[in-house]
Amino acid sequence: MICKRIQITDFRNIRSADVRFDDGVNVLVGANAQGKTNLLEAIFYAAIGKSFRTTHDEDMIRFGSELCEISMDFADSRREQNLTVRLMRGKRRRIEHNRVRLAKVSEVVGLFRTVLFCPEHLALVKEGPAERRGFLDVAISQLYPNYLRSLQSYHQILKQRNQLIRDAENDRATFRATIELWSLQLAREAAVISQYRYRYLTLLQPAIRACFAEMTNGRETPDAVYESSLHLEPEAFDDPAAVEAVYRERLMSHHDREIAAGSTLWGVHKDDIRIDLNEKPARLFASQGQQRSIALAMKLAEGEICRNICGEIPAFLLDDVFSELDATRRAYLAEKIRGRQVIITSCEPISTAGKIIRVNNGEYIG
Repeated sequence: MICKRIQITDFRNIRSADVRFDDGVNVLVGANAQGKTNLLEAIFYAAIGKSFRTTHDEDMIRFGSELCEISMDFADSRREQNLTVRLMRGKRRRIEHNRVRLAKVSEVVGLFRTVLFCPEHLALVKEGPAERRGFLDVAISQLYPNYLRSLQSYHQILKQRNQLIRDAENDRATFRATIELWSLQLAREAAVISQYRYRYLTLLQPAIRACFAEMTNGRETPDAVYESSLHLEPEAFDDPAAVEAVYRERLMSHHDREIAAGSTLWGVHKDDIRIDLNEKPARLFASQGQQRSIALAMKLAEGEICRNICGEIPAFLLDDVFSELDATRRAYLAEKIRGRQVIITSCEPISTAGKIIRVNNGEYIG
């Protein structure tokens, strides 16, 4: 995957920009708050249909403007394509692929595959489960459209079921009449999602180990294991129907506990990745440097899995991560990104520099 060109109007602090990228390393160089990360955010939004910095689309429209537009030209091994996104205050966003409007945002995911690595990802190991689930969701959604559809459906059903639980004290009749329907639907989508997550983790673990071994000369062994909210044994995921049945049973019982808690207590929204180092919990026993090495290995492994499954190397977006790594990890990362397109933000030129793009107050020269 190669991002050839991006044209932006009224996005964040960018009034107007037209930036072309090389197929290899591209470095956005400038002081803080000049628009380096804004450009990466625009690329990521065009690829994923959401920002990695905000949940509100209107936050990205430049102050004083009513709309913003992103138009990205990209290429895979077969052809050149275009994605165009238009965000408007008070209106639905509009996304077009090769000038044809997409009916759903989910249709854009996977057209241009990318791996984002920013300073927040360095805390993947020590942060809570939500961050690790987010890592899985972005990575898997770009590979499998069915996963994203199930994930979106799951969260819609979960929202309705949680509302039903919250209203149960005042409306027991509606709760008794409909809880089975919502539970069965949630169990069906949960089984699909957990199956994808388990299979992805079986691919991710050896890829993480390989990257980590290169960084540490094989002295230490990390593990990344899917941890279902139901604590199922790995062999259980060989039978999707059985997994769904377990979810159904759990969601159809213990209603009093859920009503007391005011939410659904079981499901894939409670999943996690258990990360160990030398068979001990990495968030408790690994040093900060070791945790960062594991996080780096996870993002590089994400790219390798994408290449193996899709036959395309994803574009890497690296937001100021070189400044957060020590010399050894910087050198390792610089070596691993050779032979693929990388767009890097940095306050200073870095040794991996290919094409330099100077950034100043939302303007890009280079």
